[in-house]
Amino acid sequence: MLTPSRRAAREKLVLDHFHDEVAQDWDRTLSTFPHPHYELIPMLLVHDGDSDVREYYHDTRVAFPDQDHEIIALRHSDDAVVVEFWLMGTHLGPLGKMPATGSTHRTRMTAFFIFDEDDRLVCERVYFDRLSLVTQLLRGIDLKRPRNWLTFGRAVAGMLAMSGNVPDPRITETTPQTFPDYTYERHRPV
Repeated sequence: MLTPSRRAAREKLVLDHFHDEVAQDWDRTLSTFPHPHYELIPMLLVHDGDSDVREYYHDTRVAFPDQDHEIIALRHSDDAVVVEFWLMGTHLGPLGKMPATGSTHRTRMTAFFIFDEDDRLVCERVYFDRLSLVTQLLRGIDLKRPRNWLTFGRAVAGMLAMSGNVPDPRITETTPQTFPDYTYERHRPV
């Protein structure tokens, strides 16, 4: 059962995690996990372990050095803290194969901070609309200026190249839940 003290401790850990990410204090951020593990659902990517997560932090801060957030809501479940937030930043460096566009974005996201039975953070699972992010980054390029056409083309080509990545099976190979006291039939089109 999630007691008020356990709930408060989890919430503090999650808020500290957010704060330390914005401050780019990677040691403190990583200390919130016994084993750092991120799942980026829209990208079908997993970053697992200290060095892999540090590389993820580095790459995203090269792309968005001013990355920040606004928390909309925190919700608690038996095994997670769910955070709805706006992620914001200016695209000043490469994002994977996509070159910098100079555009800003404000993307609504949800992160599930998953805890084990001993209240250790074991995963941050992030959901967002990838198309919304990409659209904002591309929309900021002034196409009325011919000198920006090459940047736009490279950005689109970079995003298309990244969309061909092989999905991480830790995200795609899931086990369906069973509910013993519930039966249903799948509805099929007639």
